[in-house]
Order: sequence, then C-alpha cells, then structure tokens
Amino acid sequence: MPDPEVSTQVAAANEALRLKLPFADTADFEDARRGFVATLSDPVIRATDGRVVWDTAAYDFLAADCPPTVNPSLWRQGQLVSIHGLFEVTEGIYQVRGLDLSNMTIVEGDEGVLVIDPLISTECAAAALALYREHRGERPVTGVLYTHSHVDHFGGVRGVVDEADVASGRVPVIAPEGFLEHAISENVYAGGAMARRATYMYGALLPKGPDGQVGTGLGQTTSTGTITLIAPTVTIDRTGREETVDGIRMIFQMTPGTEAPAEMNFLFPDRRALCMAENATHNLHNVLTLRGAQIRDARLWSSYLDEAIDLFADGADVAFAQHHWPTWGHERIREYLATQRDLYGFIHDQTLRLLNKGLVASEIAEELELPPGLERAWHCHGYYGSLNHNVKAVYQRYLGWFDGNPAHLWPHPPEAAGRRYVELVGGSGALLGTARRAYEEGDFRWVAELVAHLVFAEPDNAEARELLAQAFEQMAYGAENGTWRNFFLMGALELREGPSGTATTIPPDLLAGLSNEQLFDALAIRLDGSRAADLSFSLEWHFTDTGRVHEMTLSNGVLTHRAAPARGEPAATVRVDRAALDAVLTGRASIEEILGDGRLRVDGDGARLGQLLGLLETPDPAFPIVTP
Repeated sequence: MPDPEVSTQVAAANEALRLKLPFADTADFEDARRGFVATLSDPVIRATDGRVVWDTAAYDFLAADCPPTVNPSLWRQGQLVSIHGLFEVTEGIYQVRGLDLSNMTIVEGDEGVLVIDPLISTECAAAALALYREHRGERPVTGVLYTHSHVDHFGGVRGVVDEADVASGRVPVIAPEGFLEHAISENVYAGGAMARRATYMYGALLPKGPDGQVGTGLGQTTSTGTITLIAPTVTIDRTGREETVDGIRMIFQMTPGTEAPAEMNFLFPDRRALCMAENATHNLHNVLTLRGAQIRDARLWSSYLDEAIDLFADGADVAFAQHHWPTWGHERIREYLATQRDLYGFIHDQTLRLLNKGLVASEIAEELELPPGLERAWHCHGYYGSLNHNVKAVYQRYLGWFDGNPAHLWPHPPEAAGRRYVELVGGSGALLGTARRAYEEGDFRWVAELVAHLVFAEPDNAEARELLAQAFEQMAYGAENGTWRNFFLMGALELREGPSGTATTIPPDLLAGLSNEQLFDALAIRLDGSRAADLSFSLEWHFTDTGRVHEMTLSNGVLTHRAAPARGEPAATVRVDRAALDAVLTGRASIEEILGDGRLRVDGDGARLGQLLGLLETPDPAFPIVTP
C-alpha cells in the first residue's frame, strides 16, 4: 500500500470534528478501565497448529495521538475497545474483554461459574477462562448461556465446556427460543456471500495501523480460530421467566427481532446487575449489517429497550452488554437505556415520516440528522452501524429495493452500464479528467461513482483502478464508522492487488446442527440450475442413524425435497449415516471412503447420486467485489 496522503478536505473535516465533539469527557475511559484485574501475560493466542488466532498487542498503536489518517471519533472508540483483560463488573460477576470481537461474562455461583457468550473461537474462549481462573481459582463451569444467535456469542463453547458434561445434565446450556435454528441457518443459505463481504466489513486482511484497520467500532475484529456449537438444553420462551443455575438467579426478557432474530436480556436480581445482550451497546448498532443479514426491526428494538427500563431499571446498579464496557449507577443506567431507545425509535419513525412524503432512501439518508440530545451521546455515534445505512435499511424493510421510479426498475448491470457511461462522457480519458478534478476538489464520493463505471468497463485500466483506490482511501480516512473504513480500505487493497479470500466451509458443529430439511435446502441453493435444466429424477434418502426418510426430486433445474418416501419409483435409494454425509460435504471424507466402509449404500442407479453431486457448486471465497 502506498504511503498515505490525506487530502486537505479530509484533514479539515477531521479537525472540525475534533473541535466539535467533547473529547475532554473521559467517563467512558474510566468505565472501560474500572475493575481491571489483569490481562494475558502472553498477548498472542494460538491454535494447536501454532497459527495466531488473536493478538492483543496488535492494537497497541492506538495508545498514540490520533493521526490524520483516522477520524478522531473512531480513533477514540478504537482506544476504548482495545482495552483488554479480566474486569470485575460487580461482586461475583467478571468480564473478559478485548480477547475477541465480543465479551465473555463469568458469573460465580455456589459451586462453579456460569459462562455467558463464549466468544467466536474455542482458543480465545479457553484463554479467557484460563485468565479468569488464574486470578479467581479453578472453579468448574456449571452452566453456559448464549444471549443470542450470532457466532461471536457461541462459537467458542467447546473451549469452556465438554459436551459430555452437557449431555449428562451436569452443565445446562441456556438460550432464547429460536436460537438453534437461527444460529445455524443465518450464515448457511447466503453463507458464501456473507463470508466474502465479512472480509470487507471486519477488515481482517488489512494491516492493523494508523493507515489500515483500527477496529470495527463494536470491537477490534473477529478471531480466526475454531468455531463450535453445543445445542442448548434449556430454552427461554417468555418474558418474566426465571431460572436458577448453581444458585445464580436470573429473570429474562425476550427480545426477538432486535439485534438478532433470537435474543434476550436478563437481570441478576440478587446481584442487581442487568445484562443487555447486544441490544444496548456503546455505539449505534446495525439495522442491516454491511456483510448482509435479515433486516432488523428498529421499531421493536426501541420498544424492547423501553420495556427493559420498566422491567429492570429499578433493580439494577450496573448494566453490561456482551460488547464494550458496563455502565454503573441507577440513574446513569436509566438515561443510557432511554437514549438508546430514542436512537432506534428516531431512525425508524423519521425514516417512515419522510418516505411517506415521497423521499427515497438515499434522499432520507442525506437529510436526516440526529437531534442534539442523541448526537451529544458518545454511545449513539455510528461506529458500527451508521445513521446513513440504517435509514436505508428501514426504507428497505418497508418498501424494498425499488424506489418507485420506473427509470430504476430495469437498469443495466454494472459492466454494461459502465461501458455506456464511458462512451457518454467521451471515453476513458475524459472521464478520468473529470474525476481527477473532482478529486482535487475533495468530492471523493463522485470520484468513486464515476471511476467505478470505468473500472467495470475497462477492468485492466491501471489509472482508473489507482484513482478509485485513492478515492476509497480518502473516504476511509474521514469515516467515523469502523466498518465503512474497512470496506473502503479493502476496496482499495483489492483494486491494487486483486481479490483475496480464504476457502471457508461450514464448521462441523454447525453443519451437524442443520435439520435434514435445512441441509437439503442448502444443497438446492448450490445446484447449478442451468446445467441441471434437462434432468429429471428422484432419489429416496434413508438416514440410517435416525430412520428418517426423505424424497429428493430434481426437475427443471430445481431440487425439491420432502420428509416422506418417494411418490413413485426413485432412480436410486441412498442409505447413509447423517454424520458420514456431513463429512463428505465438509471435505473430511470422500464418497469412495464412506462407500468403502459401509456408511453409504446406493440401490438402483447409483450414477444419479454422482451426477447430482457433480451439479453442486462450491461458493467462491474470493469473488470480485470492486471489479467485474
């Protein structure tokens, strides 16, 4: 990456922000350091093969003053989320922060500890538990709780508990209703595209430093260790439900459709401590993540925060979440939750008000500003979600992608449009000339829009790629939002070096958790329908481990299935152990191996099974984003 040069326009905007915002307010830093016990003696967490999966020292550069290449508000947030180690929240409740994107909370019970949200990776979760035990003693894990269905809140579970202890009933695993379905399915159907876009959102491939990745706003980045899952044994299905684990009493509030499809807040009434899961963190969250997901309901989000005030605020002296740092004090908690409530309510209601006046998503996003009371609160700033893209998400939730203008109903795709735009302005030279003038004037958004057309029309045009990369960098240097910065810098990196990515497969625990129906749905999505268009046959699947029978039918390029015997004569009957099929789909075994050891038997036209498997595509982990 070339040495960064910050434009005068970006430098001026960053300086204006520095003068506008209350940087003298150090309350968040005091809260983020409060209760510090210790941190890792070795900053590096490694996998069993020696690979580094986390390095707490990677963000030490944030101790310096903010450089011109970073928005000063984002730099401040990066400093806060890089504070790492074991912290006492209140008597008997501890958090390990800064060892992954999320926090791991540990609550001491009569005999052991309840672990809440064991991070993304087993390696990081194990290191977090070891850090706790180093300073609080070798207490056994007597319970696990998942606050919601995102991987950074369950993926490291096998790093803190053995499945045999769960299966025996010694260690309950608690989760909200719908957890397993959403935890497994969210990143399966569109998993390839989500994983690719996540490399942009979290900037994992970017160098960490003042001209590179400085965090995501929600945390630093995602760890790269082993993702696991142990299914819940206790499901929370209603607000007001109480559970006691190892003498630890909890009262739950269900919050489906907020930050996750399955999520819950809960109070520890005997500790006067409130866990807000990921529903109230120290930034504006995403109504729709840039990596892609189902759109969240900002109206519900706001209403559940209001309900949490009624249910829990009078009984709490500390509120904490599974990202960031706690808030102490009864009145501060009430104000914090009310402000977060108003934040999501404002975005929802004002977007609807303006769309009902006929404004489209991009217009609303430019017009809407937070009221002063919200703008003054550091925890309402868009470090992870942004006002701009959350407004567009609310619009999309209600009206979809189409803005109603018929000119936008059937546009040309990027390459075809690019060629036409380049021809319209008189060729690539004329377009680059206009773009360079816009660059000098600091209109980097226009540079990006113009030159992106040229890159898609002429992908080998080195001048266009470099100018677009430079425009992306300038937008990154001014971005308050951590994920926007990462997107811009990843775009610049790949314009210069080409697409990059690592092959991803569904972790075995997640694949094993798919129902047969979900598994067949996932296979149907991978079917190349054009190659399969002229084929028509059915297979009858017998899962020998469960006795379940399914019919799978291929016709008109579509793979359908149902949990029942074949309606007619199937081309073949496939008898297989589900674990063996999972091993084939994750590349841990071949068809030949499971045929040879008897875990697979095919009666009838066995060639049809091979034909079907040959029509399944593997997602490209490095498909181009900023180029054709």
